[in-house]
Amino acid sequence: MGAKRGSAVKLSGMKSTEAPPERTKSGIIELDRALGGGLVPASALLVGGDPGIGKSTLLLQAAAKFAQAGLKTIYISGEEASEQVRMRAARLGLSDTSVQLGAETNLRNILTTLEEEKPQLVIIDSIQTMWADTVESAPGSVSQVRAAAHELTRFAKRRGLSVILVGHVTKDGQIAGPRVVEHMVDTVLYFEGERGHQFRILRAVKNRFGAADEIGVFEMTGQGLAEVSNPSELFLADRGTPTPGSVVFAGVEGTRPVLVEFQALVAPTPHSQPRRSVVGWDSARLAMILAVLEARCGIPFSGLDVYLNVAGGLKISEPAADLAVASALLSAREDISLPADTVVYGEISLSGALRPVSQAENRLKEAQKLGFTRALAPSNAKQPAVTDIQVTQIADLVSFVEEQFCAEKRLHVGDA
Repeated sequence: MGAKRGSAVKLSGMKSTEAPPERTKSGIIELDRALGGGLVPASALLVGGDPGIGKSTLLLQAAAKFAQAGLKTIYISGEEASEQVRMRAARLGLSDTSVQLGAETNLRNILTTLEEEKPQLVIIDSIQTMWADTVESAPGSVSQVRAAAHELTRFAKRRGLSVILVGHVTKDGQIAGPRVVEHMVDTVLYFEGERGHQFRILRAVKNRFGAADEIGVFEMTGQGLAEVSNPSELFLADRGTPTPGSVVFAGVEGTRPVLVEFQALVAPTPHSQPRRSVVGWDSARLAMILAVLEARCGIPFSGLDVYLNVAGGLKISEPAADLAVASALLSAREDISLPADTVVYGEISLSGALRPVSQAENRLKEAQKLGFTRALAPSNAKQPAVTDIQVTQIADLVSFVEEQFCAEKRLHVGDA
């Protein structure tokens, strides 16, 4: 370490008489939910998403709301001129807000401006356009993004202001630049959505001040992003009469129960290698479900193309969707529709057993609220007392296949 000694660090106990930092709510309920209850002072946030998905629109609306809530807010754009930002604000009806605009990419000039203006919130759009003159590389490079994020985060902590950084997402869905940027900030939010859908999902993948995996749901309209207070109703709005391959999954995103529709299509393939196409779910988990169905239930999918889609553009990651996926695959393969008033949830193990999932009561209450009367769920879990829903308890995948699918065709597992 050398002969020179450092200064001693001031230590304190775990108990503290200081009140927790007071959050500032934007008034956009879905944004506040993803943030964990509002914006925390002296915090750094990173918002990532595909180009054109609506990040700048969301943050411009958020800047206006935070300014109305009393925060002195500065919006720095490195991609557009101030006049272009004003044009978007006028289209969104935000021209009368007190947000201050700036167009700059030089990090030194930005920090000098922030020292003079002393804002409480600053939005940087985007971190990939920032340029630090102390780093000899082009803007957008790994070293530039790392240096700019570090300086802005350190400035926010030192001065007690909140900073929101916008980050572009690469083709594989990661924030462009080094992953260390995600470790520097307190909160990482991903703005997700399909171009063909009007729905947008704001997902918290990291949050030091709240629950991770919490989501906020928005709808893209001509006047900007509108909040969706009941995502389940929205995701199931276009669902018609029951069709083979369509199954409603009772899921949970963060603390919020969400009902979504899994759609499967199984068809003979003309190719030697069957195709497996997945949108909105994990392709590796689909391969596992197909293997369990063949190994434990004797139902092969060789020679068949398999397509799986989560309706509405939502991405599902929890294992509780296993049983819904298996139901959709079997429904499509056997050309049998599940009743329209049925929801499905449960995790499938490699042995074919069904494992219990968390927050079963919240799942069933959400299903009940939307008019569902039946549920297919694991039997080894404590079933909540939701009296208006008939819960069919299932021990394993073999009995599930026999009772729900093979009985109608008078088949036995292993002969399918």
